[in-house]
Amino acid sequence: MPHPSRHRRPGYGMCSLPSALRTQGSERQQNGGYVNPPAQKRQFRDPYGDWWDKQERRNYGEPVHEDNDILGMFSPEEYTHVKSGTAFLQLGCFVATVLGFCGVASLYYPDKPSAPRTFPEGLSKELGGPGALPAPAGEESQASYV
Repeated sequence: MPHPSRHRRPGYGMCSLPSALRTQGSERQQNGGYVNPPAQKRQFRDPYGDWWDKQERRNYGEPVHEDNDILGMFSPEEYTHVKSGTAFLQLGCFVATVLGFCGVASLYYPDKPSAPRTFPEGLSKELGGPGALPAPAGEESQASYV
């Protein structure tokens, strides 16, 4: 029986794997001798390469890694645009700016929208006189008017 690596596409046989994966250790025996390629997120592969499956960036017959669900294109994207220190600095600047604007607004924003209005003789007569009942308060009183 011919060796199975002879019928594979060039570049995907046993000779292209790192020496750590070619060993017959206990890890190789746990997956039934499956050739596990190096762990590389598909996000970091060349997007303009000549891939058989352009969306997943893989070729036909290419062995799939055990952690394909984590390494595939539909896994969460690794954010590599800004380093952690720079991101925390930017976040701190944003929080300081918002709190600064709130502080400045609280200094210049008036407590009341206008000065309280006063009446020289009061509003006792307009509100029903000294024997008038107070206005009802609460939800029960408003339900009776509906």
